[in-house]
Amino acid sequence: MLSREDFVSRFGGVFEHSPFIAERAYDAGSVIEPLTASGVHAALAAVFRAASREERLGVLRAHPDLAGRLAISGELTEDSRREQSGAGLDRLSPAEHARFTELNSAYVEKYGFPFIIAVKGLGKEDILEAFETRIGNGRDEEFSTATAQVEKIALLRLTSMLPEAQ
Repeated sequence: MLSREDFVSRFGGVFEHSPFIAERAYDAGSVIEPLTASGVHAALAAVFRAASREERLGVLRAHPDLAGRLAISGELTEDSRREQSGAGLDRLSPAEHARFTELNSAYVEKYGFPFIIAVKGLGKEDILEAFETRIGNGRDEEFSTATAQVEKIALLRLTSMLPEAQ
């Protein structure tokens, strides 16, 4: 079994900049060997769901804006950089970048956290369409949607890190 320190070092960033989730999952004894993507995800997601609304909001706020200033300055986490690049968000035209910037600002102003979507398998057009649709959601609906997307991102990250059970 991995030590707590090794587990948190390996999986503490699966939920963006929120190692408390890995710490609590480990401390609860809900991490079962052999480690699989679905097993670790279940343990981490249970902690995320049990966290207070403020803690979950903190996890949402830890996510970067899509095609935002962190991407431009090269300050994204490696996972976020790879995910955004895979969706073409590092190759936006000036007009597309302006639209993302406008939507990012309006979204954060309305909801208090950045727009979050699991971008794997999506193109920039798909993301913009989802952005434009979801900005019309009510606050509670969007909080639920964003937290579900965070869990989906975590599973995608874990799937790239761990095997599934045979």
